[in-house]
Amino acid sequence: MKQKTTLFTIACCLLTLNGIYSQKKKSNKQIENLKSEVAAIVEDNKKQSQVMVDKIFSFSELGFQEIESSKYLTGILKENGFEIENSISGIPTAWFATWSNGEGPVIALGSDVDCIPKASQYPGVAYHKPIVDGAPGHGEGHNSGIPMNISSALAVKQIMERENIGGTLVIWPGIAEELVAAKAWYVRDGLFDDIDMCIFTHVGNNLGVSYGPTRGTGLISVEYAFEGEAAHSAGSPWRGKSALDAAELMNIGWNYKREHLHPLKRSHSIFTDAGDQPNVVPSKAAIWFYFRDIKYEGIMEMYALANDMAKGAALMTGTTMTSKVLGTAWPRHYNKVIAETMYSNIKEVGLPKWSEADQTLAKAVQTEVNSEKIEGLPIKLDTIGMPVIDPISGGSDDIGDISWKVPTVTLRYPSNIPGLQGHHWSNAIAMATPIAHKGVVAGAKVEAMTILDFLLKPDLLKDAWGYFNNEQQKETKYQPMISESDMPPIYLNKGKQDQFRPALEKFYYDETKYDTYLEQLGVEYPTLKSE
Repeated sequence: MKQKTTLFTIACCLLTLNGIYSQKKKSNKQIENLKSEVAAIVEDNKKQSQVMVDKIFSFSELGFQEIESSKYLTGILKENGFEIENSISGIPTAWFATWSNGEGPVIALGSDVDCIPKASQYPGVAYHKPIVDGAPGHGEGHNSGIPMNISSALAVKQIMERENIGGTLVIWPGIAEELVAAKAWYVRDGLFDDIDMCIFTHVGNNLGVSYGPTRGTGLISVEYAFEGEAAHSAGSPWRGKSALDAAELMNIGWNYKREHLHPLKRSHSIFTDAGDQPNVVPSKAAIWFYFRDIKYEGIMEMYALANDMAKGAALMTGTTMTSKVLGTAWPRHYNKVIAETMYSNIKEVGLPKWSEADQTLAKAVQTEVNSEKIEGLPIKLDTIGMPVIDPISGGSDDIGDISWKVPTVTLRYPSNIPGLQGHHWSNAIAMATPIAHKGVVAGAKVEAMTILDFLLKPDLLKDAWGYFNNEQQKETKYQPMISESDMPPIYLNKGKQDQFRPALEKFYYDETKYDTYLEQLGVEYPTLKSE
């Protein structure tokens, strides 16, 4: 049963795909003037952007544990007139924030907020220096995306109110993106049924956008749990049935299978339960897999093979097996019309002006982690990303599910350093520095200008849906990988976050006392490794 929300109860917010909103028509010159103005508003509000970026960085919250981050961000949005719906899709830290100015397009702005285990890092320091040793940290850069969306939305809202431009803005977080464990539930529960288009944002090292099938994979995340019989490991081991033996046999079997997987398929696993102590035959054990492929069919093929292998491991050990889907992500497909419109704004905004300190930090970090190129931050814009003809394997993002529900693009903005390995403490170094702050401002300008394009040029939205219906879905139709009974695994990461939260709290950014988080931490920017 679809979750019914209160977000779109105002009848004037709804779009029929065959109709066109009755906006007061503005000339191209008027639209361009408004776009220049909205970019200027974003620039004027860059202090607020910086504070938000630094604040979320300091919270350092893992997926499903984004308690402080969500409370802080929704507080800002509520103060600015947005209606907040909390705990969507049964996820305590998930929320949708909605503001409407009457009849017009419903435009969703999304980004992620969670961080990476064991990635704690002092920003602006070009070598490994954890804020709290072993703690989570923003080694992906997800502290910047929602602040960017808020910056652009508030600037657009100001223009919409003054010019009486109809439309609705919806801001939402990608909770637990590193677990790909929320967005498929949003889609399943009907949260995008009344959305007309979606702009997703993700930290990058240049300002860019792409359309069509993209580089990377989709995936299904599955945990296999085995249950056997405990016994004394020395006194009567023959009376036990080791669940760990079953989990290990499945792992061995899958590793042998790797030789026969297509090169575009990828999988990885960890043991989530491997017994309690050596002198007790483990009665319970579990192993957690990601199965990735560039196509939905390939993902499900791997999933079916793994299910059979898990059953076989249980048979070999006399144990029982259950499995649980913990997350899914469809392969991404982005909208051509939105991407081309956005890219014209990217060219207008251009890259930030990097300081000597910015470039010094970037090159020092690249040197520290042995990057292939020691070139610092980009000084030339990327070209628009074209559809991938020759598929390339790689990472996943559950924005893929939403991209098959409504016309969607991902705006990449230059808040991190090129050439780093990802999911690593080095990726946190730039994320509360002027590099991140400048990148967020540039991205917010592009996003705000693009929103105005789609609010004021009704044919653009019609064309975006034309591409979505006639091109994107010509051969592929979305099928959810989760069932109506699958629930998001909101218990994940609780123990890890609870372990480190008291120590991290001492380092939360206090913007009432310090201009920047660097100042609060006493970091001289940039701090380089002494020879």
